[in-house]
Amino acid sequence: MAVGHAPPPSAPPDISPVPDVESLVPLRRPGRRGAVPRWLRRTAGPLLLLLVWQVTSATGVLAPEVLASPGTIARSAAGLVADGTLPTAMGVSLRRVAAGLLIGGSVGTALALVSGLSRLGEDLVDATVQMLRTVPWVGLIPLLIIWLGIGEAPKVALIALGTAFHLYLNVYAGIRGVDAQLVEAGQSLGLGRWGLVRHVVLPGALPGAMTGLRYALATAWLALVFGESINADAGIGFLMNQAREFFRTDVIVVCLVVYAFLGLLADAVVRTLERLLLQWRPTFTGQ
Repeated sequence: MAVGHAPPPSAPPDISPVPDVESLVPLRRPGRRGAVPRWLRRTAGPLLLLLVWQVTSATGVLAPEVLASPGTIARSAAGLVADGTLPTAMGVSLRRVAAGLLIGGSVGTALALVSGLSRLGEDLVDATVQMLRTVPWVGLIPLLIIWLGIGEAPKVALIALGTAFHLYLNVYAGIRGVDAQLVEAGQSLGLGRWGLVRHVVLPGALPGAMTGLRYALATAWLALVFGESINADAGIGFLMNQAREFFRTDVIVVCLVVYAFLGLLADAVVRTLERLLLQWRPTFTGQ
């Protein structure tokens, strides 16, 4: 019996320990990013800008006729608040924005519901709205003056026009973006047409409505600037027009800061509404 060649010895298996997964992930060094609070990092840029602004104004690099210094602006703001001029102007402007947003938001949302929930409504409404929204609403100021005069009505109408289209587009897109499988699930559970609208379609369109509201608020303040240039005798825009005639750059900057503050306040209100109404929707908050 022939003896065959013995097979070559195989290499010993690699029995080196498998590294732990946690050891592959670099540990975060304590005290690097967490040492500086986030609010301080976020305010460092604006504070540095104010410092440069104040230094250039104090050294004469930035002439007061071009732009007043932060100190002068702060003193002017304190004077306008002390004599009641600024709070009164803010109250008038807020009433105009609230009225225009209420009218424009109601009209835009109603048209979006008609167009989004019905194919017949879409055929009757959507084409007209899409055509009108391409017309620059600022260019309608002469017509609004002819139709409504120079009182409060054209100012409120201009704000309503600027906000209606944002809410229409976003609510309409939110309705049509609802997952069809959710609608089928609602139908399988026995929901009728209005039950589907109430429990499936409208909650699904709510994120789009919140987005439209944020855009509408931003446009409302922009429309207010144009609206208060129509023979206004009160409001923040009236203060800016008066300051322009007397070359008061400090008052103009105060009014601009007020516009920005009111815009941030409105955005914070919408964010609060989103947290209250959209608790069911998980979102990515960043890393």
